[in-house]
Amino acid sequence: MKEEETKKMKNKWLHLRLDEDEYKLLTDNFSKTTEKKLSRYARKVFLSEPVTVVHRNGSLDELIAVLVKVQNDLNGVTNNYNQMVHKLHMSDNERELKAWISLYEKEKEILFKNIAEVKELIAEGAKLWLQ
Repeated sequence: MKEEETKKMKNKWLHLRLDEDEYKLLTDNFSKTTEKKLSRYARKVFLSEPVTVVHRNGSLDELIAVLVKVQNDLNGVTNNYNQMVHKLHMSDNERELKAWISLYEKEKEILFKNIAEVKELIAEGAKLWLQ
């Protein structure tokens, strides 16, 4: 808080009535700022004080959506890998062991493909970020 604000006690009330559209506009604009409290935001707007607005780069939305998908894929591969390792430790059958090794190779290909995709996405995100 600013030094001036700690000295001044806020003891005056301003009651304000808004209709649904006005309130929605107020809350929509409030959500685009860094303010944590609606009352502080409204006070700043009312007193013509500067308000920090968060500017979101919409071009990164697609990147984030793909990264979420890749993260989910990687989580699936990780779970499969852990299950395979556990079953391999429990297995004493050679045929079963060969089947698990084959499955491991398939999962490894998926994993490497996803890692390459993540690297590409990170490079793409870095380009967008540095513009």
